[in-house]
Amino acid sequence: MPRSKRAKVVHLSKTTKKGKDLTLRLHASIQECIPQYPYIYVFRVDNMRNTYLKDVRSQLADSRLFFGKTKVMAVALGLTPASEPYPNTSKLVPHLHGSVGLIFSPRCPSDMLSYFANFQPADYARSGTLSSRSFSIPSGTLYSRAGEIPEEEDVPLAHSIEPSLRKLGVPTKLVKGRVQLENDFLVCKEGEVLGSGQTALLKTFGVAAATFKVELVACFNRETGQVEAFEPVEKQQFITMDLDETPDLVHVGG
Repeated sequence: MPRSKRAKVVHLSKTTKKGKDLTLRLHASIQECIPQYPYIYVFRVDNMRNTYLKDVRSQLADSRLFFGKTKVMAVALGLTPASEPYPNTSKLVPHLHGSVGLIFSPRCPSDMLSYFANFQPADYARSGTLSSRSFSIPSGTLYSRAGEIPEEEDVPLAHSIEPSLRKLGVPTKLVKGRVQLENDFLVCKEGEVLGSGQTALLKTFGVAAATFKVELVACFNRETGQVEAFEPVEKQQFITMDLDETPDLVHVGG
């Protein structure tokens, strides 16, 4: 008889955990890259978007990116001079705190800083993030871009959206089939933490209030054995551990 294609229930207690394997793979991959690339960068991402991170990987095809647990990356670089896989790599460890990753690259710091300064695509903001700009909905007839472009290039907002705007707190009304607003309505201010209602309004009017940005924190020069910091180092306490005690890996990239 043919094998049944019916979905089978698999209890989680019977699944194979892959965390240790991924951790060991990340550790080994980082140590393999150290002698292959002249520069190691610690980077941080603001407003993470996988789509744009994939673009970075594609455009930096001559480099290798790792975005995993900081303690695993710290162990791979060496927590102390005695545990370093390559001289002075432990000097990068104080910069490994927070949500950071590593880039192994043949490109010098000036090239990398220039690249990331010019690669900052805008996207729709998510709840809980900081708004990169202020935005208000102008009074009168509402257009699809709410004054972001000239009215002659815009189109009136569809009347079917009006109930949704009222649910989001915008005091609109329908007048002869047109969505009207009596007074200007402030959606958000620059630097404000956005809520779900604000992000929904920004997306409704096509306003990209978040910027994907990669910031370089520090750079290790393999030839000189020195670390150049691009921002002040915050004090972070690292716990010395054996490789068997390292936490599971979130993501491995390359």
